[in-house]
Order: sequence, then C-alpha cells, then structure tokens
Amino acid sequence: MERIFLAPDGRARCRWCAATPDYMAYHDGEWGFPVTDDRRLFEKICLEGFQSGLSWRTILAKRENFRAAFAGFDFDRIARFTEQDVARLLQDAGIVRHRGKIEAVINNAQRACELVAETGTLAAYFWRFEAQSVPGIRATAPESVALSKDLKKRGWKFVGPTTVYAFMQAMGLVNDHDPGCVTHVEVARARAAFRPPGGVAA
Repeated sequence: MERIFLAPDGRARCRWCAATPDYMAYHDGEWGFPVTDDRRLFEKICLEGFQSGLSWRTILAKRENFRAAFAGFDFDRIARFTEQDVARLLQDAGIVRHRGKIEAVINNAQRACELVAETGTLAAYFWRFEAQSVPGIRATAPESVALSKDLKKRGWKFVGPTTVYAFMQAMGLVNDHDPGCVTHVEVARARAAFRPPGGVAA
C-alpha cells in the first residue's frame, strides 16, 4: 500500500495522518522531531501505554484531559499519588479509566525518579537507544526491544517493544516519516542539528 498521500495543501505526507485533521497537525508539528524535555518524554511513554488496545486518535483527543488529571505529567508529583488519587482517576470520564494503566503511570513515575537520580535526566537515558531508520513499515526495532527489556528490568510497566517503538518514533529517536513525506526533510534537518543530551558522569 502506498505510504504517502497528497494532502489538501498539495504536499505529500505519511498516509496515516490522513485519518483526521488532528493527526495532520500532530504529524506536521510533533511526530518525529527530537525531544529532550523530561516531562514530554514521560507523558508520551505514559500515553502510549494508555493507547494499548486503542487508537492514538482516542488518546490524542483526550490528551489535555490526561495532562490535567496527571499533574501535567510532573513525575515527581505523580510518584506521590495515593490510592485516593487512583480512585479519583477511575471516576474521571475525560481519560481512559483503566486501573492497571493508571497504576502503571504512578509506578512509572516512581521509577522515573529513580532513573533521573541515576542518569541525570530521562532524556539522557532514552537517547542512548536512538535508532536508525530503515525502509518499509515496522512495529519494533532492535533498539526498542533493548529499551523495553531494560525498562522492564527497572520495574516499568506497559512498556512492551511495540509501545516503546511508537514512543521512539514520536519523540524523534528515529525518523520514520516516509522519504516522500514533506516532513521527513524537516525532521532530518532537526535531527542533524540535534545533540543528544549527556547524563551523569560515571
């Protein structure tokens, strides 16, 4: 199947973003551009966990609700959430009310705090797993398998290789825009100028 389509503005884009105008804005302005902000990285890996079994369209439409419910994805604050917070979130119709996924965010916030204490920033850790683009469509990569395995060893939840690869695609750890997509060049330029963050010195 053709991986690109001609958008209403006459420019070619990745076919997946044709599904909804929300996708188009997300594709053009966010997906694939390198991110070093720890909150954005934590938010995205949490939202990918919530997406499991659902569509990104569902999660994207609720993203502002998720941000409000989870303290702007400030993992230092979320790490202190209690069972009362879980009960509150299970009553919040603006998010996906799945106990396991909600509890995973709290658990992962605690693990994120541990990781920052070890590596300095989440960005310094995640960017160790930067991947190379390859032709065609894939759901995982050796780097996402390695990252998933390491996160699970550290106690993170809802971080399977496919979930982690979607996170890597979105946060710019790999440029998976189709070469024929207009945004591919923009992302390649951003990545060329990007310097991965360093961590705590050994």
